[in-house]
Amino acid sequence: MQNQFRTVALLGLLSGLLIAISYWILGGSAGVITGIAIAAITNLVSWYQSDKIALAAYRARPISPQQAPGLYQMVKRLCDRAKLPMPALYLIPSRAANAFATGRDPEHAAVAVTEGILELLPEDELEGVIAHELTHVANRDTLTQAVAATIAGAISFLAQMTSYGLWFSAPTSRDNRGGINPIGILLTVILAPVAATIIQLAISRTREFSADAGSARMTGNPRALARALQRLESAARQSSMVGNPAFEPLLIVNAFSGQFMSKLFSSHPSTEARIEQLLKLERDLPQPTKLSFGQ
Repeated sequence: MQNQFRTVALLGLLSGLLIAISYWILGGSAGVITGIAIAAITNLVSWYQSDKIALAAYRARPISPQQAPGLYQMVKRLCDRAKLPMPALYLIPSRAANAFATGRDPEHAAVAVTEGILELLPEDELEGVIAHELTHVANRDTLTQAVAATIAGAISFLAQMTSYGLWFSAPTSRDNRGGINPIGILLTVILAPVAATIIQLAISRTREFSADAGSARMTGNPRALARALQRLESAARQSSMVGNPAFEPLLIVNAFSGQFMSKLFSSHPSTEARIEQLLKLERDLPQPTKLSFGQ
């Protein structure tokens, strides 16, 4: 119920932002009505199609058990342990090492992994990553994150289209025959994508800690995920993911499109903080052998 409430609250905030953008651009009741119509359509599409949009953003393609038997066996084993239905599996044609889960509920879930992560991680670390994504599915974080990404992407697209209009039109004041408001356009172009990103970040960071903890409990091996996160962050600095930045909160680690901006508008907690939490969890789990970190 808590996750469902957060989803509704998020939809309300982002919908309100869409309506505000329309009001500032068009003005008056026409702007409000247009904004409500856009928000309603976007919410409906994002609720039922956000998983397909997210998968398409990274050019993910479905893979069969015959193509990746080891991966299917791993996911099936974890799903049985967590009492989850088997999700659809997708492969992202990218050398970058990353993964994400999407879908409005466990019965309509999908897990996507890159070619790079399959090559980079040993089996126990990959299992930790998959368990992290399955925890997102179990907690229904995937709906919230995918809906947020879809609507935030729509807001960014609207702002981009509006910025093009600044170059090819000469807007008049809203007070001048009800014309387009140039101040509204400027605020939309500058502030709308930032506001949408901040709303995404507000719900994304704490959920990563929860998914890390769920992975630790599911596998009984928090240190494997800690090693994987360290390895993935290092790899991300060398090879960034190519895709719509609005969907970055879905990924297990930041795409690192830019070092400064990735820290300023990071959709994830720091890898150091996540590793610290995982090592604390390890002390609460029975471990037959204690190895130094990095082994």
